[in-house]
Amino acid sequence: MPPASMQGQTTKAHRACARPIRCQASLPHTCAIRGATRSNWSMADSAPDHGPAEIEGLRTQVAACTACADLPLGPRPIVQIGAGARILIAGQAPGRRTHLAGRPFDDASGARLRQWLGLDEATFRDPTKVAILPMGFCYPGTGRSGDLPPRPECASRWRQRALDLLANVQLTVVIGRHAQAWHLPDTAGLALSEAMRDWWVRWLETVLLPHPSPRNTGWLRRNGWFETELLPTVKSRIEAVLGDSTL
Repeated sequence: MPPASMQGQTTKAHRACARPIRCQASLPHTCAIRGATRSNWSMADSAPDHGPAEIEGLRTQVAACTACADLPLGPRPIVQIGAGARILIAGQAPGRRTHLAGRPFDDASGARLRQWLGLDEATFRDPTKVAILPMGFCYPGTGRSGDLPPRPECASRWRQRALDLLANVQLTVVIGRHAQAWHLPDTAGLALSEAMRDWWVRWLETVLLPHPSPRNTGWLRRNGWFETELLPTVKSRIEAVLGDSTL
């Protein structure tokens, strides 16, 4: 966790920031999802403002995808993207309940995540404010110790195309080790607690969170600083981003 002096500096900085920090790297990175790759991308100041029609066209294509016909409950891609979205939530993959409901984070994990981010239901589900793009768009099925990993087909087919259209994103909330490997490849080999330890280094652009699943309650109890120190900063940043019409 950051020292108190630095934490105060980051809080003041994010209130004044109107643009995200640009990624300076130029080499492609390898994602942990079975070798899927992505090139480094950034939300540049001069990025084009993609219109609703272009984004809706991609969303329609994604919704019709049947690349993973062998899924236990069949393909049902679940994403949330819209023109103007300023917050990007990059998660793992829909759970069974979310698959049945047909919308992202429609479960106990979603309720906890909204609480963490300080978002009400309406704002969280507004695609013009919040984009939700998991590493796998469909429910992957269940293994011995929980849901299976996200399928890799989504990352190679759709992910970069969707990210390229989200030109107004100011903060990316990274959830889970597969999203961590994609968005924060320099931390891919680190345990969650270790990767989160220097969270302010990549602030204001990106923040890594543990999965909000009830399964992680033990981790939250052992890491009280997460809720007392990091979450207030995250909530303030989100409030600033969504409330500033000049961004």
